Amino acid sequence: MSRPSPLRRLLSYASPHRRTITLATVFSFLNKLFDIAPEILIGMAVDVVGSGPQSVVAKLGYPDRVHQLLILAAATLVIWVLESTFEYLYEVRWRGLAQTVQHELRLDAYAHVQKLDMAFFEDRSTGGLTATLNDDINQLERFLNGGANMLIQVLSTVVLVGAVFFYLAPKVAVLAMLPIPFILAGAFFYQFRVEPLYAGVREQAAIIAARLSINLSGIATMKSFTAEERELKAIEGESLAYTAANTKAIQVSAAFIPIIRMAILAGFLATLVVGGKMALAGTITVGSFSVLVFLTQRLLWPLTGLAETVDLYQRAMASTARVLDLLETPITLGHGGKPLPRAAVKGEIRFEGVGFSYPGRLPALKNVNLTIPAGTTAAFVGATGSGKTTLTKLLLRFYDPSEGRILLDGQDIRSFDPRDLRRAIGFVSQDTFLFHGTAKENISYGDPEKGLPAIEAAARTAEAHEFLTALPQGYETLVGERGQKLSGGQRQRLAIARAVLKDPPVLILDEATSAVDNETEAAIQKSLDKLVVGRTTVMVAHRLSTIVKAHRIFVLEDGKIVEEGTHAELSGRAGPYADLWRVQTGLNAPEAGSR
Repeated sequence: MSRPSPLRRLLSYASPHRRTITLATVFSFLNKLFDIAPEILIGMAVDVVGSGPQSVVAKLGYPDRVHQLLILAAATLVIWVLESTFEYLYEVRWRGLAQTVQHELRLDAYAHVQKLDMAFFEDRSTGGLTATLNDDINQLERFLNGGANMLIQVLSTVVLVGAVFFYLAPKVAVLAMLPIPFILAGAFFYQFRVEPLYAGVREQAAIIAARLSINLSGIATMKSFTAEERELKAIEGESLAYTAANTKAIQVSAAFIPIIRMAILAGFLATLVVGGKMALAGTITVGSFSVLVFLTQRLLWPLTGLAETVDLYQRAMASTARVLDLLETPITLGHGGKPLPRAAVKGEIRFEGVGFSYPGRLPALKNVNLTIPAGTTAAFVGATGSGKTTLTKLLLRFYDPSEGRILLDGQDIRSFDPRDLRRAIGFVSQDTFLFHGTAKENISYGDPEKGLPAIEAAARTAEAHEFLTALPQGYETLVGERGQKLSGGQRQRLAIARAVLKDPPVLILDEATSAVDNETEAAIQKSLDKLVVGRTTVMVAHRLSTIVKAHRIFVLEDGKIVEEGTHAELSGRAGPYADLWRVQTGLNAPEAGSR
């Protein structure tokens, strides 16, 4: 079954605004009705001057020519006022609709994107998504601002002028309108040719946006490897590809207007010659001939703008398809479920036969079974890629297990509203992310209602207060995009303060001290010792010195738990943990001078 056209999908999406669309369409039609009326009045004026008593106005009971002209002048005034009024009304309606639809579509698309699982983001670039949520929606806005009205007015012109033509001179009407089918056929042919071209243009625009976003985010790496010229050439290549895609579309659209001009010329000549002969023969009045000549231009000339309008339409539909495709991307992780009051969470965590594979990759976890009693600290260690961080992602429901289940206080976490579940969990990632705002705003991100005293207390717990007060504006200092104005250790301490302020019943620390020096680590460790009291804490660590006090340590290899116990138990065995401990403490380091 074929997918509906982008226009039908857009109309379906915008159905709540059907009344606005209807009113805007009516105003566009009435504006065009009063827009072509002056040409008819000109013909009537010519008849007043030329034939006087036989004019249309005279037949209404006004034999005096001066009175007839005054009546036509008054009618012209009214018509111009109405034409201007309806132009104002349709402008307000169409432009208001454009702003409303682009606003709603952007918010709906963004809200939908936020609900998509993490696998979706791993397969797509941030720049490409930004292009869809911003540039593509702006293309639609530009079409609704003026293009929709243009299409309606072209259609209205054909209907209204055609009616006048057939009333005055059916023979001339047929000849004048004969080019229209060829013009429309050309428009549809143009649309057929240009639609895939503009889809390619939008795809290439997304590629450029993605490349620019990545390069700007990695500007420090780029500079450190002196790769500026190489990246400039890469951007040049993508930009040339975008130019080439646009050029193909331009070549098709540029040929459309000259063809329409020739069709207009044919219609105009037919009206001029045939209508003139009829006026000379007395079949129609001179005024009627004047109307036909003027309206031929009114009928056919707007069609020259049809190419530009169809061009704008095709760009908008290509963009609309991309946005609606994003909006219709299925949500694989369920959203909704029963509420989970944070105050009711005790914090017992249980993994039962949990297995998980990232799409297209080998299993990251295999039949994991473990229990973390409420209020205790559990640590996970192992080599890179052993599955430690994957466990935390499953607990946060960034993904759902491929096999088995995860229980919180005896209930499957998939039964809870994910937002409630995540409100109950504090998370400090090894990849610290700070927003472009003040230090105060970043610390209070999880609870914006907290005041400065609570924020400062959290910062002291995370050993961040001292360096924050030394900043130029203290807690009001802007940290820069991704916290680039701070050192790695400072960023990590802000992230810890953010989790401290949230005060969750469950805390996940994924390499929380990986970016700090030994002295700072020791200070933070003292604070963490206080922080973990009374809450369930899950720690992922490479530095075993940070987890020696954990109630339970789990050692992972190749996605499976191969050892578990306390630090004292594990370090005394001849197992993987003991090997790691000896390596990190230097107990099995080779003697100086040995090879």
